[in-house]
Amino acid sequence: MNTQSFSDLTLAFGLLGNAVSFMVFLSPLPTFYKVYKKKSAKGYQSVPYVVGLFSAMLWIYYALLKSNTMLLITINSVGCFIQTFYICFFLFYAPKKARIESLKLIGLMIVVGFGLIVGLTQVLATEVNRVRIVGWICLVFSLCVFVAPLGVVRQVIKTKSVEYMPILLSVALTLNAITWFFYGLLLRDVNIAVPNVLGFTFGVLQMILYLVYKNKKPICNEKVLSSGIETKNITIEIQKIPENKDQELMDVVKLSALMCSIPVVGAKNNNNLSNVDDHLVDVEPHMPNHTIEVAA
Repeated sequence: MNTQSFSDLTLAFGLLGNAVSFMVFLSPLPTFYKVYKKKSAKGYQSVPYVVGLFSAMLWIYYALLKSNTMLLITINSVGCFIQTFYICFFLFYAPKKARIESLKLIGLMIVVGFGLIVGLTQVLATEVNRVRIVGWICLVFSLCVFVAPLGVVRQVIKTKSVEYMPILLSVALTLNAITWFFYGLLLRDVNIAVPNVLGFTFGVLQMILYLVYKNKKPICNEKVLSSGIETKNITIEIQKIPENKDQELMDVVKLSALMCSIPVVGAKNNNNLSNVDDHLVDVEPHMPNHTIEVAA
């Protein structure tokens, strides 16, 4: 393969990675539209978006220290804009307590964390070592973020349901990891290529789990409590609140897309899936003076 063909192939993988990453960045928009309609972000978390912004800024800094990495700069610049929009949107509709916690997290990660990385590497490291050090920081951070899908895998195995793991998202994120792996490989940049091996592995694992559990529904044994009626065990189907489901899905999406310059696999979040709260469902039978309460 001649030099021109090699460059064209690298450009092709980079452009494909940019396109898929952009679509992943936009994946939470339907949920934010629901937040807008409700005029409240109660129950939602800003962690995925703050960490996503930190990740994008970190990769932009790394790309600026290297040469021939314009595609990393373009997608992560877009990522910074989109994540900032998500954060501002969240802060506008979030309750006071959640808003304060989010501002503290922004100060800790963006101002202190990123500021220290830039300041220390600029002052204490030489130009050659600076690229190496920032590259290793990006690599370690990426590997840590790739662990997030383990929460999804655990939830699927525990509930025997893929309700929180959309197959199209898993496929998209797997494709994302593949494109950025080859982009990093062609650039001979291990900091970009290596984390996506783990991303691809998690993506394939999620798709296998989807095929195994796609036709199964979660069930659990609960006790029926009633006034004057004998307690007995029954099997009921778990009911989930749509808003909680949307939030959990978005958390996985965002935590999967944190490294959009080297997009990760993990079907919004963001973060690990949160535990489903227990809910009390009242079932009123067609008889007077009796109410059966089913703990679900």
